[in-house]
Amino acid sequence: MTRLVWFNGRLVGIEEATISVSTHALHYGTAVFEGIRAYWTAKGRPAIFRLNDHIRRFFVSAKIYRLEIPYTEDEIAEACKMVVRENKLRDAYIRPIAYLATTELGIKAKDRRAGVAVLAKEWGKYLGEAYEKGARVAVSPWRRLPSFSFPTTAKASGHYINSFLAAMDAYEKGFDEAILLDHRGFVSEGTGENLFIVKDQVVYTPPLQASILPGITRDTIITLLRDMGIEVVERDITLGELLAADEAFFTGTAAEVTPVVEVDNIKIGDGRPGPLTRKLQKLYSDVVRGKIDKYEDWLAYV
Repeated sequence: MTRLVWFNGRLVGIEEATISVSTHALHYGTAVFEGIRAYWTAKGRPAIFRLNDHIRRFFVSAKIYRLEIPYTEDEIAEACKMVVRENKLRDAYIRPIAYLATTELGIKAKDRRAGVAVLAKEWGKYLGEAYEKGARVAVSPWRRLPSFSFPTTAKASGHYINSFLAAMDAYEKGFDEAILLDHRGFVSEGTGENLFIVKDQVVYTPPLQASILPGITRDTIITLLRDMGIEVVERDITLGELLAADEAFFTGTAAEVTPVVEVDNIKIGDGRPGPLTRKLQKLYSDVVRGKIDKYEDWLAYV
């Protein structure tokens, strides 16, 4: 982790950014967060990719969970730029988090004011070598949290205990990642990524009703595909359709565009990253690094 953190309105050393062990969020998962990336661009300085969209979702997640963030969207956006700039980072992963700060134990909280921190670090490919070789994934025995039990469109810390169980199960079985099904048995998403499949030159991705997080990278890839003239269909996907796909890939801020080449030891396509996946990897990298003027509005320069 880098040296300086934005913590409740001030830039401090990371050792100073501490909370009480009785903090509500630590006990009950009452926090919301974002994962955002900055990239070194063709202009010779870093830019944060789709910063305003991430900050908007951050505040919507907080609203859903009734957290009162005592800062504006502009102030949090500036904090994101600050931790990249002051830590002298070129490529960076940025993590804003708002947490229910009351130290009174008990589920109900009279004081809903949130503490807020923004940290940044250098972070390579989230799934490591799978970015080039393709990920081997397992279908998790755990189902994705249903949207009638949790607001799955919010990016809340407590939700990720579900992802943790699925990820650890896959890791202990020797896989790179897990895919979860929704409560109906349709394909949902990875533990921290959205999923796409390619079949007969059409791209499919699960809809919001499959308990997915509406990913910002997912939205980016849908936009890029449609701009390329490729049909994208958001609909329920069965496990059988996934196994029979020509290509499959994950998308996410951390994962970027990562090929999926095996599911439960069954090869997807020929068992290698597909041509469209490779094309999207290159295109996405060019977009986030400011090499394509058409998408310049997605970049917030530091």
